[in-house]
Amino acid sequence: MAYDTDNIFARILRGEIPCHRVYEDADTLAFLDIMPKADGHTLVIPKAAATDLYGAPPEALAATIRTTQRIAAAVRKAFDAPGIMIAQLNGAAAGQSVFHMHFHVIPRYAGEDFRMHVGPKADNTVLAAHAARIRAALE
Repeated sequence: MAYDTDNIFARILRGEIPCHRVYEDADTLAFLDIMPKADGHTLVIPKAAATDLYGAPPEALAATIRTTQRIAAAVRKAFDAPGIMIAQLNGAAAGQSVFHMHFHVIPRYAGEDFRMHVGPKADNTVLAAHAARIRAALE
């Protein structure tokens, strides 16, 4: 599949669509998922154009996993999560719905149901507060 330069993540990177940013460096961007599976659900994307893991340049993949590790530690701290789930989907059959490679960082708690990635978007005020918590944990 060819990379679509108009996918929502590419548009976020160009500043055409707002997001709740929690971290950015020269190679990556981390922001909150607007339909979170758990409070603090964060997405980490490379700035390089890559549809999936297979098409990602190795240096972009390395930068993205470094940022994912850093964000996972911050999410764990910010949400006092005993577990963190990292998910990376490749292809529609695997559940990928945005075709720009990305990692999901999702806090997990014993006995808590896993919310599906469907339904209404999260409240912007709640997302802004969650983003602030993660940014504070990065410091």
